[in-house]
Amino acid sequence: MRDFKKYQIWQLSHQFTLDVYKLTNDFPKEEKFGIISQLRRASSSIPTNISEGCGRDSDAEFNRFLTIAMGSASESEYLLLLSKDLKFIDNKSFEKLNEEINIIKRKTYQLKQKLK
Repeated sequence: MRDFKKYQIWQLSHQFTLDVYKLTNDFPKEEKFGIISQLRRASSSIPTNISEGCGRDSDAEFNRFLTIAMGSASESEYLLLLSKDLKFIDNKSFEKLNEEINIIKRKTYQLKQKLK
């Protein structure tokens, strides 16, 4: 069994989720059950799936959960873009979080390649 807390991608994605939660506190209240909820779920799904994959018995299973995490990362990336276009976040916040999510995606892909 792997310790998910030791993986850099888990650490980065956990921090990303914390950043998303903080950022969405300032979104319009009418988005509570819309973009706020969806962005928070998508971002928290990344470290959640990495954690769950670490608890599995094989590299193949771990790889499958990393694939799910990648999908959640792409969903988060889109929702950030939508939030920027709707003017819920400024360009500076968008650029910071967009860079974070792309680092997470790149490092997750690299780990997936090692598990093959």
